Amino acid sequence: METPIGVRMPELDSFGHVNHAVFLNYLEHARFDALRQAGFSWEVLADRNWAIFVVRVEIDYLSEARREDELIVRTWADSFRRTSMIFAQEIVRADNPAVAVAKARVTAVWIGPDRKPMRAPDEIRKRLADA
Repeated sequence: METPIGVRMPELDSFGHVNHAVFLNYLEHARFDALRQAGFSWEVLADRNWAIFVVRVEIDYLSEARREDELIVRTWADSFRRTSMIFAQEIVRADNPAVAVAKARVTAVWIGPDRKPMRAPDEIRKRLADA
């Protein structure tokens, strides 16, 4: 799944490039956009009383992003465990998708209606693995 992101002025640090912490916001936005694209919008998650808790983030910063750059965040399911999954994500330049700005692996735990960890739903496994 792909999510476009435009860099905005308030996201810049004193050196004129995107602050490292802002990338976490880009990645989170793209994960929920990927879920939406797969048919699991906020409303669907709420209706089913599901939640997703991030428990680990690994990120490598590979090149800078600057004001008004257009980026693309690619998101897919890399692997699944009993109650968790790993989202793989890559941020690339829209004008040159061969240039990676950052790469990340995000471990998330699925939470069920009883507020306890649950197996990632089969429909999520299928739709995000096929992305």
